[in-house]
Amino acid sequence: MSSFTTADNSSTEKFQHKARKRFGQNFLHDQNIIRRIITAINPQADDHIVEIGPGQGALTRHLLSSGARLDAIELDRDLAAHLQETLQQPGAGNSRFTLHQADVLKFDMAPLATTEQRMRVVGNLPYNISTPCLFHLFQYHALIKDMVFMLQLEVVERLAAQSGDDDYGRLSIMTQYYCQVEQLFTVPPGAFTPQPKVNSAIVRLTPYETLPMPAHDLKCFRNVVRTAFNQRRKTLKNSLRGLITAAQLTDLSIDVNKRPENLSLSDYVLISNTISSAT
Repeated sequence: MSSFTTADNSSTEKFQHKARKRFGQNFLHDQNIIRRIITAINPQADDHIVEIGPGQGALTRHLLSSGARLDAIELDRDLAAHLQETLQQPGAGNSRFTLHQADVLKFDMAPLATTEQRMRVVGNLPYNISTPCLFHLFQYHALIKDMVFMLQLEVVERLAAQSGDDDYGRLSIMTQYYCQVEQLFTVPPGAFTPQPKVNSAIVRLTPYETLPMPAHDLKCFRNVVRTAFNQRRKTLKNSLRGLITAAQLTDLSIDVNKRPENLSLSDYVLISNTISSAT
């Protein structure tokens, strides 16, 4: 699990930052990959972009060159200080850039939003917190236009997995409840310094403007999905026993002998809505 940040080759002589193991840092240095990521984001002058984990600012500079308004969230104090010195100080020419030295998991995205446009969120998410980070961002789905992230390849495969796939689980369901998922391309370990032991991938998540299958009670829906996959080896009649009866599942035309990974997103919404309607 690693936090993959971007190295700025243009400033290596002025600023040297050793990758910190406690942050799981691996610096992206492959300029071709950086260009492909920027092409996938396709930043526009009228965009409001939020970058998570800007690192040394290689992506950041490309994003700013588009003319977009950019908020960057960086936990590492040294990297944040470097970015502030080079990009945010008077005379740097980037009045549309704001740096937030903060933990993204504790960061309230709502104040960044404006009534004019939805935010575009991009970045190399710290791999050891990628799932909680995504769940945190889903809280703001109505404020977000799209999200383009670099993640561990196996995490991206879980995001895109469908019912019946080995990778299908709670993360798949909750992501697809809020977003369309598009896996764009993979990134090999050699694109980073130091090299990680895993492959990475770029994914685009596009939040629905109107949820296609809304749950009546979101808390209930989350609980149903969590409870089911906490005991994913059990059949539904056993894993969901404390929430819904086998008879009720049968009435919903759901096979009680199926396991959690065999149900679709719509099945889980249906179960949740049945439970919430009865309470």
